[in-house]
Amino acid sequence: MADYPNTLLHIAGEWRDGENGRKIDVLNPANEEVIGTVAHASIADLDAALAATERGFAMWRKVGTYDRSKMMRKAADLMRARADDIARLMTMEQGKPLAEAKVEIMGGADTIDWFAEEGRRAYGHVIPARAPGIYQMTIKEPVGPVAAFTPWNFPINQIVRKLSAALTTGCSIIVKAPEETPASPAALIKCFLDAGVPGDVIGLVYGVPSEISSYLIASPIIRKVTFTGSTPVGKMLAAMAGQHMKRVTMELGGHAPAMVFDDADVEHAAKTLAFAKFRNAGQVCVSPTRFLVQERVYDQFVASFAGHAKALKVGNGLDADTQMGPMANERRVPQMEVLIADAKQKGAEVVTGGNRIGNKGYFFEPTIVAGVTTDMRAMNEEPFGPVALMRPFKTLEDVVTEANRLPFGLASYAFTSSGKTASALAAGVEVGMMTINHLGLAIPEVPFGGVKDSGYGTEGGDEAIEAYLNTKFVTQAGL
Repeated sequence: MADYPNTLLHIAGEWRDGENGRKIDVLNPANEEVIGTVAHASIADLDAALAATERGFAMWRKVGTYDRSKMMRKAADLMRARADDIARLMTMEQGKPLAEAKVEIMGGADTIDWFAEEGRRAYGHVIPARAPGIYQMTIKEPVGPVAAFTPWNFPINQIVRKLSAALTTGCSIIVKAPEETPASPAALIKCFLDAGVPGDVIGLVYGVPSEISSYLIASPIIRKVTFTGSTPVGKMLAAMAGQHMKRVTMELGGHAPAMVFDDADVEHAAKTLAFAKFRNAGQVCVSPTRFLVQERVYDQFVASFAGHAKALKVGNGLDADTQMGPMANERRVPQMEVLIADAKQKGAEVVTGGNRIGNKGYFFEPTIVAGVTTDMRAMNEEPFGPVALMRPFKTLEDVVTEANRLPFGLASYAFTSSGKTASALAAGVEVGMMTINHLGLAIPEVPFGGVKDSGYGTEGGDEAIEAYLNTKFVTQAGL
């Protein structure tokens, strides 16, 4: 078994401790044991990182798109070659099964490849002029140094989209990665550095999140802010960025409706949605949460879904037969208990699960709560855990109304054999992403982002790199 490293900061091409020497422990969520430490950045470290990213941008923006692309493709190859070792680190610090960690890493490599190629095609264009001898054109230029803030649920894939979009467009970047899961982000950064990306171009810091975000966002060096996390924190950071006129991409919380109609293949829907729900112990921003099932097939769906939930093997992610690992940190367990207790007190039924497993590690049973009502906290607050909420509906209009009731609008799921119903859902549900009759979200070439309180901007598809580019208009009369 690979040893878990003590994670350092990366500033100006050097892996080092923070100036103040402060470190905090990293815990394995499967057994609550200390497995390593992570260095914390001081203000002096942030100043050094800002100076480096300013130098890095001045240099990196001049590197040709083909040369940037080649380095990125090499980084992707290194990720694949190191996937087994990185996956073990991720499982140790985050808890997800090794197989899920490996999928995340390999998907991250695909993301790097996709952005490496897309950056080659960040074209401007020529605009027809109104008079002879006049030339009008747009030129795409990198926006400048980027500050990226990422959470612990997908330690690599939350970073790799931001990092790849920045590098392919010629931007430098400082990543504030999660303190709970620091080693796998560091391994990702090392792949880029080993592939030839200069040290000043990529900074990696950890520390007190509020201190780092407020300091970096206020700096005149930073020109672009990108954040993945909760809606309340995202709103604060967006407001802060707005005060300083910084470009912003926000990928925030969700409360995804999963709509199952009585003409659907119910068994297929139950199996597919159970997989999506309990992946990463439900700690996924696009995880299906409100299961809205048409009355005629409601009991059948709940019974089938419960069968899949009960069959899941919950355990240490390092064990080969584990299908769902622990929750990533201690604070998630009492949050699940509070939401479930509130639902039960207001009349809901726990079909299966509902309890912590054991007293060592942050394990929680795959849980189904049926008969939920809209006054229950779980129906209004993102559970971010292995809790599925079941509610019947009568008509298409009813389910669209419920899907749109909350201020969130990130992901949604639907199962139906009716083209008319599918079209009505696509037009009527207020979300950034909808997948119908299969799981089709989050691959590199498609948009990834939300609307309403779930944020703005996208971190996938060809739209993703636009947020890292300025458009310059140049017009010239013939010489």
